[in-house]
Amino acid sequence: MNFNSSTLASQLLQVWKQLGVNQRVSVVMATLLVLGGLISLGFWSSRTQYALLYGHIPEAEAAKVIAALDDAKVPYRVSGGSIHVPSEKVHTMRMQLAGRGIPRGEGVGFEIFDKPNFGISDFVQRANYIRAVQGELARTIGQLDEIESARVMIVMPENRLILDKDKHPTASVFVRVRGNSQLPPQAINSIRFLVANAVEGLKPHFVSIVDNLGNTLSENSENDSLVGLSSTQLAARQNLEKHLSRNAETMLEKVLGPGQAIVRVAAEINFDTTTTTQEKFDPDGQVLRTQTKNEENDDTTTSTPSVPAGVSSNLPDETNHAASAMGAPVTSVRNKKNTATTEYEVSRTVSNIIQAAGGLRRLSAAVTIAARMDGTGAERKAVPRTPEELEKLRRIVQGALGIQVGDSTRNDQITLEELPFNDQFATAINQQLDQQQRHLYWWELGQKLIYPVLGVVVLFVFFRLFKRTAPEEIPIGISLRQISGGSTNGHGNGNGHNFPAWQREADPSVVSVEVLNQLIKENPGNMTQAIRGWLARGKATTK
Repeated sequence: MNFNSSTLASQLLQVWKQLGVNQRVSVVMATLLVLGGLISLGFWSSRTQYALLYGHIPEAEAAKVIAALDDAKVPYRVSGGSIHVPSEKVHTMRMQLAGRGIPRGEGVGFEIFDKPNFGISDFVQRANYIRAVQGELARTIGQLDEIESARVMIVMPENRLILDKDKHPTASVFVRVRGNSQLPPQAINSIRFLVANAVEGLKPHFVSIVDNLGNTLSENSENDSLVGLSSTQLAARQNLEKHLSRNAETMLEKVLGPGQAIVRVAAEINFDTTTTTQEKFDPDGQVLRTQTKNEENDDTTTSTPSVPAGVSSNLPDETNHAASAMGAPVTSVRNKKNTATTEYEVSRTVSNIIQAAGGLRRLSAAVTIAARMDGTGAERKAVPRTPEELEKLRRIVQGALGIQVGDSTRNDQITLEELPFNDQFATAINQQLDQQQRHLYWWELGQKLIYPVLGVVVLFVFFRLFKRTAPEEIPIGISLRQISGGSTNGHGNGNGHNFPAWQREADPSVVSVEVLNQLIKENPGNMTQAIRGWLARGKATTK
């Protein structure tokens, strides 16, 4: 048998006519649901996926980006200062825009010198250089993860023949932090050193940083001034105390549990720098340095004239000399002198001791341990620990902090007390958080289940309506006599008089659904013959 489109359409039309109202509504609803799902799936799979191209850029740069996208005929969407393009074109457009120098960010960088400017004064040239440095620094600082945007202002002293030591470069940095959070100290220090190293003669402590909330993140204080030293010393002391407290708390939490111990440390640090010079002499440790010996021999011969006192003694020298030469006696004198000089070097020891700042003078620790609680609710009460347990905990803290108990030079102290913690507020907060978490869980679960539940409700409503509707008779062109075959089957005479009452009361030319079910249950053989006869009649009619 050959089927064509007209035959199939006629058969479908006949089947449609034989359906009841509820069945027609069900078929229409199912068809619409399938078509709607197919259309939604096709639309969802064919729609364009947009991705972020640039976000939170200045309006002037955003206008340049949009103009470039219009020239390239690329679709885009603008929402909240962000530009979105199709996801497959994000990287391509970024490279193309970067090749054209878009976007440049806030301020003007060194591209200000790309165009030749002849005939400008030194003042304008210097002003342009400062603008370029400010713009480049602002762009670089804006690349940090914690910062959304930044602006840099630099003040340079004028160039003069006579330099003034009191005038030095300064810089101010304004940052807009993402999410209005606090900028960490590491980022603040990195910004200060970045700006200081980019400007000639600028020192890090002359860089001031302010955020968008009006907080001064850095102070303009010299390191060698009293204020600078005080702030540095205070920061060093706080860091040491936090480090020691954290070490002790971490060790106690492993034993007692999280939140069961509080440790506070007070450290006195010696910030004095001492230089000691010692010089010692050892008289027993003599070393021969130099030895000098001098020997002198002196031979002298003299004559003593014997001239009487009187006139002759007053004569000239020649007369006296002649007289002495003739009769004066001669005297010889021989002198011998030995001199020895010996020098010894005395041993000497010179010691130069420099004690740097940062030594601990005194260390004190206060430790509070949560009392052990037993029971729940109104029956909850504290159970004190034994002295042995407290002593063990004390030794643990003492070893973790390096406290020298009994040292007279430092006089360290440690105090350990066991007290019940007031956890009512924390318990209330935890209960509130748990309640909010449960509400959020059920809300999300309800959002996920609302559509399946609605679908189940709709199916249930249709099922109830279908069950309440009375069964309709569907004429299929098969009579009860034809079903019985018109002949005996070994249990009757074939005239139809032996049918049950429910068969005799029904229309012989109409078979309902209930009648078909009952026939199949009572006599499946005759039902099979009737269906074969109906099919044979359909073939004959088609031919």
